[in-house]
Amino acid sequence: MYSISDLAQEFDITTRTIRFYEDQGLLAPERIGQKRVYQRAHRTRLKLVLRGKRLGFPLDEIRRLIQLYDEPGGEARQLELMLDQLAKSRATLIQKREDLELQLKEFDEIENRCRDRLTQLANNVNQA
Repeated sequence: MYSISDLAQEFDITTRTIRFYEDQGLLAPERIGQKRVYQRAHRTRLKLVLRGKRLGFPLDEIRRLIQLYDEPGGEARQLELMLDQLAKSRATLIQKREDLELQLKEFDEIENRCRDRLTQLANNVNQA
């Protein structure tokens, strides 16, 4: 069993983050009085949520993935959905990388033009 503080410390997140995921229906710990009690399955779900967020998945997709796992025969559908989501995220990242490379190239061109113009201005001052 884990407390909310245990999980927050283990995953280097705040207890507020864990409560947010509870509010979103991604975690449903047991309660003993006011205290939340998390089982190994909750820890695993939290790990999956955090991994999904790190990969850029929206919370609704993460929720779908988790819900599929709990359904009969859901693991295969979960894996298919995961592969589909990974492909979409990969394509988005590749496009972002291409856009960044183009932007960096444009920065280089502008920087070179600015340096060339500064050199011309310095030469004009020296000739005068």
